[in-house]
Amino acid sequence: MSENELNTEQLILKAARKVFTHKGFDGTRMQDIADEAGINKALLHYYFRSKDKLFEAIFTDVIRTFFPQLVQVLTADADLFEKIRLFADKYISILAANPDIAGFVFHEISVNPHRLVGNIRGIGVNTDIIKKHLDHEIAAGRIKPIKMEHFIANLVSMCVFPFIAKPVLMGIMQMDNPAFEQFIEERKQLVPEIIINSIRL
Repeated sequence: MSENELNTEQLILKAARKVFTHKGFDGTRMQDIADEAGINKALLHYYFRSKDKLFEAIFTDVIRTFFPQLVQVLTADADLFEKIRLFADKYISILAANPDIAGFVFHEISVNPHRLVGNIRGIGVNTDIIKKHLDHEIAAGRIKPIKMEHFIANLVSMCVFPFIAKPVLMGIMQMDNPAFEQFIEERKQLVPEIIINSIRL
């Protein structure tokens, strides 16, 4: 693929990601993506023959932007509390740098969770590793008994919720963008300490 073709493909992917994020799969037309990319529909179909193939490319890119780094943290040979701090910092940083991801993934959870689960499993997310680490810490008397499902739900939801609810939070709390960014930075420290304090013996 020539450099010009590669640039066109990246332009299409960037436009598609923006449109899919705002309109979802069902609400998006190929013409919407062509218009956003500033190209004609025939050229769009030359690179991606269907909306499904284009969405799959975007979805795979989002997942691979997001999850491998988190898997690396969770499977690292590190103290549990340090993992929690690293996970929260990494998760929140990725969301802050890619503000469309939260809405994109949230939309997929609501309309097609099987595709999300399949893609996550495909990149090596193994919750057994987390469960074994928790069970080890519980047996050693370092943390309170907690189910792995609750641990993951607490950690993930506390990180992602402010991004999903950003317009509501900013409106209710009368925050401008710099104030929201400061709020997010503070959560990198606050979230892990809340989780740690909730399970520490």
